[in-house]
Amino acid sequence: MTIVTHTGPCNAPDVVDVVALGESMVTFLPSQPGRLADVPSFERGIGGAESNVACALAAAGHSVRWVSRVGADGFGDHLVEAIGGYGVDVSAVRRDPERPTGVYFRTAGDRATDAHEVAYYRAGSAASAMAAGNVDLEAVRAGRVLHLSGITAALSGECLDLMWELTEPRPGRPLVSFDVNYRPGLWPDVDGPRVLLDLARRADIVFVGADEARAAWGLHGGPAIVDALPEPEIVVVKQGPGGAVAFDKDTEGLEDADGTSTHVRAPRVDVVAAVGAGDAFAAGFLSSTLRDLPARDRLRHAHLWAAAALTASGDLAPPPARDHADRLVALDDTAWGRLRLGPGWTQAVVRADEEVRTP
Repeated sequence: MTIVTHTGPCNAPDVVDVVALGESMVTFLPSQPGRLADVPSFERGIGGAESNVACALAAAGHSVRWVSRVGADGFGDHLVEAIGGYGVDVSAVRRDPERPTGVYFRTAGDRATDAHEVAYYRAGSAASAMAAGNVDLEAVRAGRVLHLSGITAALSGECLDLMWELTEPRPGRPLVSFDVNYRPGLWPDVDGPRVLLDLARRADIVFVGADEARAAWGLHGGPAIVDALPEPEIVVVKQGPGGAVAFDKDTEGLEDADGTSTHVRAPRVDVVAAVGAGDAFAAGFLSSTLRDLPARDRLRHAHLWAAAALTASGDLAPPPARDHADRLVALDDTAWGRLRLGPGWTQAVVRADEEVRTP
């Protein structure tokens, strides 16, 4: 896959590895288990699919820009400062004096299985007013990769129009990465599944869970998903503990006999919290894409980054150090199949015989 290298006038925004555009919200995490009605206090954090990807990539040493809108309020200050603290360029984030920064509260639990409560206060947020006329499009397009998600498309009609603008095929467009992120509750009055399918077909790399493809599009299995997405160069279908499959139009070097797909099982993980794993997976895949690694290695890195998120609390966790991850990715299939990763594994030791110790 060819990643566009931009050139332009001296006063153009600096070109970065990845630009991520989307809403981030201040997250309030419970101090103890229980219903929202019973939790006495909360700890403040940050949450947002695109900013999660941006922070993980920046923590791994990539140059990253986050583009969004936040309110001219204390929560907006916190988001900009916290995300910038990861090394993300936040210079293109705009402040909205009329609309607030979005916030949400959630209980402890697994968001993927709905074993939790979430209360969103994002309607009419500053980010929901993003539009082509109030976003720095030069800064958005000045990346080797532009990462987007289906959540942004659901926030408002203006946001959806912006997504159509950014995914429009045009000369010099950065490689567009699109995480479907189907959230049925965000699409009460719009045919969300159709919108997400149309947006995915305009992307270069698509991330979609097998479960959400069934829920949104009634599609069962990777081949059916790929048939519905003929345009993207790479479609990554996530299968939970079963791993992930990358379907690549550029079939050179792919493993399967049919020459069209690469499947990598996920390592066993002692899960602390499932929140943020999908964003970490996408970040790991994009990081190794920027390094031009083969499909198997991209998927292994993605699984390792997801494992880093799964074995830590909160939406964000530092990815494994590159040299440590590279050693694990280079394991033979038998050793990879023996991996079991628990809390603190990113500081674990790889022995000479390629056995892996985790705390």
